[in-house]
Amino acid sequence: MASLAMYPDDERLAGAARAAFNLYMITAVVLFVLMMLIGLTMRMAQATWLNVPPALFYELLSMHGAGMVGTMSLATTAVMWFFLRKYVRLRLWAFVTNYVLFLLGALCVVLSIFSGGYGALWTFLYPLPIHGMGMWTPGSSALFMVGNLLIGVGSLLFYLDAAAGIIEVHGNLGRALGLQWLLGGTIDPDHPKAVVAGTMVIISNSLGILAGAVALVMSLVNILYPEVVLDALVAKNLIYWFGHQYINATIYMGVIAVYELLPRYTGRPYPISRPFLWSWAVSTVFVITVFPHHLLMDFAQPRWLAITGQLVSWGAGFPVFLVTAYGALTNLYRSDIRWTMPSRLLILSMFGWAAGIVPAILDGTIRNNLVMHNTQWVPGHFHFYLLIGVLSMVLALMFHVIGRRAHAPPNSRADKLGFPVYLMGGLVFVFAFLDAGHLSVPRRMAEHLPAWTFTDKIGSIGAMLVVLAMLYFTIRIMAGLLKAPSAGSAGVGIADAAG
Repeated sequence: MASLAMYPDDERLAGAARAAFNLYMITAVVLFVLMMLIGLTMRMAQATWLNVPPALFYELLSMHGAGMVGTMSLATTAVMWFFLRKYVRLRLWAFVTNYVLFLLGALCVVLSIFSGGYGALWTFLYPLPIHGMGMWTPGSSALFMVGNLLIGVGSLLFYLDAAAGIIEVHGNLGRALGLQWLLGGTIDPDHPKAVVAGTMVIISNSLGILAGAVALVMSLVNILYPEVVLDALVAKNLIYWFGHQYINATIYMGVIAVYELLPRYTGRPYPISRPFLWSWAVSTVFVITVFPHHLLMDFAQPRWLAITGQLVSWGAGFPVFLVTAYGALTNLYRSDIRWTMPSRLLILSMFGWAAGIVPAILDGTIRNNLVMHNTQWVPGHFHFYLLIGVLSMVLALMFHVIGRRAHAPPNSRADKLGFPVYLMGGLVFVFAFLDAGHLSVPRRMAEHLPAWTFTDKIGSIGAMLVVLAMLYFTIRIMAGLLKAPSAGSAGVGIADAAG
């Protein structure tokens, strides 16, 4: 069961561990701002407020997509590491190696786009990247793929180290997931939720990364030896298996912050339960098998895969979310929670996750998918649960950590102003996308017709507010992380922190 001490001793960071964590988080917030500025540029271009040539637009779109997904994974990996290391032995070299490989991979991606002109988006769908139509060379595509491969290898190394640590303590991944208690027995009340969630991520995302690695290596072979022809449908399945799992893993790593931190702010235990274990076990299977819902419009896709994607889509979003939301709400009810930046962000993350699931499931229904999937409804739903949901989980941990330096969770006047600006900007931004999708405004188009630009302009205004709030958050977090730790901040209880 998660500790009720606001800042327990086993979370104290020192030396190389503190430096590594700071590097992760500072890199993440800086990249988030840069990627948001790129996103704002594209929205303003669609709104006709900026003149961005189409070729540059697709370069920016490729950078924004790959950059945001990679950065979100980097940040939530740090969330998982921060809490999981309390329960199992994690080797610092694996955590640092993941960071180094991320930077090398990011450098390859940046060079392939802004020096090589690559503009085939994060999906690198065969055979598009190899045929740049004079806009980019096969070498640029290869560099982009190598960058993605490096980032994936870094994540896989971290997962393998985490798996070794979990197996060392719990014997195997099944016991860590709590499978032995699904049908009976007395559940260990101290079995960590972070271990359950971390195990699910390790199982599902390792498979996804391996699928992506196969697609990347096959595509690289095709670039070097064009006579080696790939099956386009197989490649697409592997790519979307990788992509879906990789971005979903960010949610499941990020939610560990809710499990660990919310009880400290409510002052009430957040016990583990059989429904909790069932939901994570079921979701482990669902998240691995749900990816065909991205290919519902591919007529050549085997029917059984399309049916699997459809059926699992209706259930995949609910088990973990429902048990987490129910647990969070019951933990919050009549708790006299102290509303500070971390606690506000934790509750906001639950709302963002919940609200983002609804349009995702609607789009995952075949009849809706036929008319909605290639519209702005799709960026609407994934920005909803990433921007307002997952990023809020990450920011909650960041603000919590910097609160340790001041012996109390952050709650300044500027914090109280920055939070509603972020919330209102985020809501305006995502609902502009959803409304545009409802109006059948297409996605991924550099130039919009005059009839489409109203929602582009509204979305641009929302994006401006989000960027302003994120700039403040970034400065606040960087200053707090770089502040020298003070003595006596360990083991601070809730009453002490409130005082």
